[in-house]
Amino acid sequence: MADNSRRGAADLGLPLMVVAFLVIGGFMYWLQAEAATQKALQLVEVTEPEVATDASGATIIDPADIQLDASSFEGQLIRIEHLKVASLLGTQGFWLELPNGNPFLVSMNDAVMAQALAITMGGTATASGMLTAMTPEIAQAWVDAGTIGEGDQLAAEFATHYLDAGFVGVGTGN
Repeated sequence: MADNSRRGAADLGLPLMVVAFLVIGGFMYWLQAEAATQKALQLVEVTEPEVATDASGATIIDPADIQLDASSFEGQLIRIEHLKVASLLGTQGFWLELPNGNPFLVSMNDAVMAQALAITMGGTATASGMLTAMTPEIAQAWVDAGTIGEGDQLAAEFATHYLDAGFVGVGTGN
């Protein structure tokens, strides 16, 4: 009859169990150290970006930030710099050409209109003011004031937002 005894195998069970527990304990210690390192890295990475402002406190923005949706800046004092003037809108304002080719409406307030700036199509302009949502009532008020014609009213209503400019600079030295 053959000897099917397992005497030698039983002697390794206890040492293998101890080694397995030590390996698991070492792995858990390593995971805890890695988690603490990752947590420290996450705390360092959370920083607020600096926002550039001009002398009046307006946030200088990249025109690309408003070309698709300007609503995130609604109600804020912003400044957009050195853009090409696409066309004029009566004596009330003008359209700036954004990087994607879309026009963006700038409406000058009474003080800026009184300066009688030489804004020309194809020239460059810098403007700062409050970003405001356009409504048909606003465009109608401009028509009633005589600063835009009735034909310009439809064009103005096309804009979803406009810059209510308290400052406009023309040319390259804005």
